[in-house]
Amino acid sequence: MNTIDYFKLQAKNLHRDFKTKVLDFDKDLNRFAFVYFPKYFAIDAIVHDFEIDEENFTLMNAQHIIANIAGFDKWGTLVKISESELELAKLLFEHQDKIDLISWNFYIADAQSMNEDELDAEIQVEIFKQVVIEDNIFEMVIESYLLKDEY
Repeated sequence: MNTIDYFKLQAKNLHRDFKTKVLDFDKDLNRFAFVYFPKYFAIDAIVHDFEIDEENFTLMNAQHIIANIAGFDKWGTLVKISESELELAKLLFEHQDKIDLISWNFYIADAQSMNEDELDAEIQVEIFKQVVIEDNIFEMVIESYLLKDEY
């Protein structure tokens, strides 16, 4: 599966998870609210963090959210980036429980400053694989939008 197809699948999975909604009475809130039975994403966190209109959630909305989680302003931006940038976005997306986008961007900015050179996406992919996946140097505990073992 190529990288853009991976992100398309993530958007479809997010949309599928939203379609599991059931209207139920929440005794704590003393009102009706949607309850989800997701397989792939922490829907409650996404609804809260992205201020989702639960009544009118479309596949386009899902694509937009996936692009945002991957670090892009919109889906159109995500689909136009280079293959190396897509690979880096996929790594950041898959390992969002190990490092967040802000921390990664600070880390790369520091590396670029120390090397006095800009690091392209290909180099960043190799750095990510080494420091995040293999060495796990950040030792961060981050809430992930992905449900464990489902990506």
